[in-house]
Amino acid sequence: MRALVQRVSRASVRVQGQTVAEIGAGLLVLLGVAREDTVADAQWLAKKVSALRIFPDFAGRMNEPLGDREVLCVSQFTLYGDPRRGNRPSYVEAAPPELAEALYRHFCELLGARRGVFGAMMAVELVNDGPVTLLIER
Repeated sequence: MRALVQRVSRASVRVQGQTVAEIGAGLLVLLGVAREDTVADAQWLAKKVSALRIFPDFAGRMNEPLGDREVLCVSQFTLYGDPRRGNRPSYVEAAPPELAEALYRHFCELLGARRGVFGAMMAVELVNDGPVTLLIER
């Protein structure tokens, strides 16, 4: 699993012009699922994301975890795009939709995340806070 985690002031996702989810301050997670990923990987990654100390403490240092802040999670198979050969990325490492959707839903449930629509063309808007962006892999 790969997650691109962004600390945001706000974020939203729209499908066919309709807002399907939005959050205030918290995390926007773009989640990619690989062929070999398991429930244990989703659990590990959710725990890792929730424990990241990337929010400012009283002194302004990145020292606080997610806590009660919100999470918006968007499925993102393109995180497994491999452009090393040629100009068109290969997605052979990405999980098939049935596996990817099940693990995406499980990950979101573990974090209590709002979500985009799996497999849909989505317009994601965010106001990056910091900016703070991390790539986490399991």
